[in-house]
Amino acid sequence: MGSIWELDFYSRPILDENQKKVWEVVICESPLDIRTQTDSLFRYAQYCPSTQVNSGWLRTALQEAIDKAGEAPIKVRFFRRQMNNMITKACQDLGIPAQPSRRTLLLNQWLQQRMEEVYPQEPGYQGGTNPSVRLDSPLPQRLPDALEGQQWGFVSLSAAELAEMPEWDIGFGEAFPLEMAQLSPETRIPGVLIFSPRALPLAGWMSGLELAFLRVDDSAGTRLILETGATESWILANIKNPKILAETQGFAEAKQTANGVHFIGIQSSPQAESFAGFWLLQEMNLP
Repeated sequence: MGSIWELDFYSRPILDENQKKVWEVVICESPLDIRTQTDSLFRYAQYCPSTQVNSGWLRTALQEAIDKAGEAPIKVRFFRRQMNNMITKACQDLGIPAQPSRRTLLLNQWLQQRMEEVYPQEPGYQGGTNPSVRLDSPLPQRLPDALEGQQWGFVSLSAAELAEMPEWDIGFGEAFPLEMAQLSPETRIPGVLIFSPRALPLAGWMSGLELAFLRVDDSAGTRLILETGATESWILANIKNPKILAETQGFAEAKQTANGVHFIGIQSSPQAESFAGFWLLQEMNLP
């Protein structure tokens, strides 16, 4: 399998000599395995004058990044929806699929680091926030009937137990190194297991959704919501049973304690020793 890249192309809190915002493309390789050493992953950054912000400039920068990396990625993830057309066009011109996604964990961390350590050192730096455009998200959708699990439940594993994930039998899945979340081996990581006789089709469907995170929604009764892509969300469960409501609150609290880290797994039955799908997830604020 080839690499997946995470990309952001947006203005930064820096003004040029004409008092115009300086733009920047930032690219990093996605960590796909819990054993990944993030220091070894490819990174690329280049400033762009405000007068050259277009898909052509971005395409040229992407080609330069590919040349430096030695190979093109199999996919580019980006979280900034208002840049969808420009990023998609630049990637398509190079024959690379572009995917709106909130699974840009390393990119988010790197941008935060640059906000704190890099941009303040640049001439023309303007302190304060660098707000992005907030777009409304659609309402959560129901899971397709054929893909609903027959059973599900809350579980938890320690960070040390999750570190053994590469040894498990997993059909579809993705992870990231827990060092990114600064968790101790004893930290309890909450998760949800879904059991279905159609476990493999369900896992295959989920693998194409750019899984972002699970969240508890209390806006219309209590629901467990799966967030995917840049804006999509799916109702995994409507929760009314008092015992399950208490477990749901426990899941939300444990997720917060674990710096947003949690997981979702899919098995054919509670007795199964393999996973049709298993994803390590983290909810974090986008820049």
